[in-house]
Amino acid sequence: MQTGQLPRTDESTAPRAGAREWVALAVLMLPVLLVSIDNTVLAFALPQIALALEPDAAQQLWLVDAYALVLAGLLVAMGSMGDRFGRRRMLLIGATGFALVSALAAFAPTAEALIAARAALGFFGAMLMPSTLSLLRSTFQHRDQRRLAIAVWATAFSVGSAIGPTVGGVLLQHFAWGSVFLMAVPVLLPLLVLAPLLVRESRDPNPGRIDLVGIALSIVALGALAAAIKHVAVDGPDLVALALVVASVVAGIAFVRRMQRSATPMLDIDLLRIPAFSGAIAINLLSVVALVGALFFLTQHLQLVEGMSTLDAALLLVPGTIAMVATGLGVVRIVRHLPARVVIAIGLSSSVAGYLLVAISGEHLTPLLVAVAYLLLGAGIGAAETLSNEIVVSTAPPAKAGAASAVSETAYELGAVLGTAVLGGIVSAVYRSTIELPEGLAAADASAARETLAGALDVADRVQGELGAAVAEAARTAFDHGALWTSLAGAALVLAAIVVALRALRRA
Repeated sequence: MQTGQLPRTDESTAPRAGAREWVALAVLMLPVLLVSIDNTVLAFALPQIALALEPDAAQQLWLVDAYALVLAGLLVAMGSMGDRFGRRRMLLIGATGFALVSALAAFAPTAEALIAARAALGFFGAMLMPSTLSLLRSTFQHRDQRRLAIAVWATAFSVGSAIGPTVGGVLLQHFAWGSVFLMAVPVLLPLLVLAPLLVRESRDPNPGRIDLVGIALSIVALGALAAAIKHVAVDGPDLVALALVVASVVAGIAFVRRMQRSATPMLDIDLLRIPAFSGAIAINLLSVVALVGALFFLTQHLQLVEGMSTLDAALLLVPGTIAMVATGLGVVRIVRHLPARVVIAIGLSSSVAGYLLVAISGEHLTPLLVAVAYLLLGAGIGAAETLSNEIVVSTAPPAKAGAASAVSETAYELGAVLGTAVLGGIVSAVYRSTIELPEGLAAADASAARETLAGALDVADRVQGELGAAVAEAARTAFDHGALWTSLAGAALVLAAIVVALRALRRA
């Protein structure tokens, strides 16, 4: 295959899937929904967890990011293992471990224990996601059917991220915060029963030897990069961040060179030279940054600034979720008549408008404006995620579907980390630098109020009176000021995704 050229295929005449394959698709959606819900479900649970486990600002971000950091570091390795040992087998192992650890996470006694559980969930989640997408590649061989199946997959992934807060809101309205983890058990049990009956095993017929060095290099390259992003967001640039970046770059270069020398590489590096493949990966990454970053501060605005209950705030985001579903499925027909790059660019323009609406509203951001902004954002992300994932899977050779799918999933997880760490970090940084606390607060209370909005409101409740009201007002004003700058940053990132789509996807 020549660099820069898409592989020649004749998939329009391939066998068409029957009823069994479509039922199998429904089963494969269970882990997709669950893992993507797990990325954002903590957005609404964080206030309760903060009160119960009392994490500091760094631990609060780690509660969100530990899962995505481990997941991102292991995805390529687990995708390659699925190609070798069987994608269905990896799916079942991951589902079993994910269910067991979720039950333990629900009863974590400390913030440190919950962070450790989230990291373990990332380990088993890394087995789930590449397996589901690569199994679709082998299950649906006809291009039109596969495009629809991947549209359903991508929609489920985006919807899972979007309904995470909604699911969390419903559960937290009636149960303790641990319920957001316990929900994994009933979701995964049907998968463990039905997947062996409906999903055919799939693997690389010529996997070559196990490349332990390559696996280790991929883990260091991706894990160190995600950790560096996280560290800069919390502590700023320093020697630790520099060391992590250097480790990531060195390991990444070594990984690429090793794959180029290998006769049977676990990841075909030549794929990254195809503009459509690498462009689709970049669009995936930037879209997820926009979605997760928006959820991070919009959910806190609704609960902590507007004073809405978790359930009411979650329901307010439902129109955006519906828009995400509609555009994710709708582009399957539209792309038959318009180039993918044009469809993605038009869709993401809607997401830019959603971010700008938040920025323009500033301190006058109302719940109704939040709902409209999230609807615009979701509509664009749904279209972009469907088409970018379909391009990734269709470009890669079938034998390496697991590793190629893992690259797409890695972009998603790094996007989740960036969304929280960078956009969430901007909110936190502006909040801490602009909050103007009234005089008369004890030193410990002032320190807690400067850490997070939730901490400031807790101080306000304890202090009460005019002083407490002043603390709450100062904290809410500072948070919304941070949301303004974060929205501008989010809009810039989505604009970058539009440029990538128009330039890189000309042949897709």
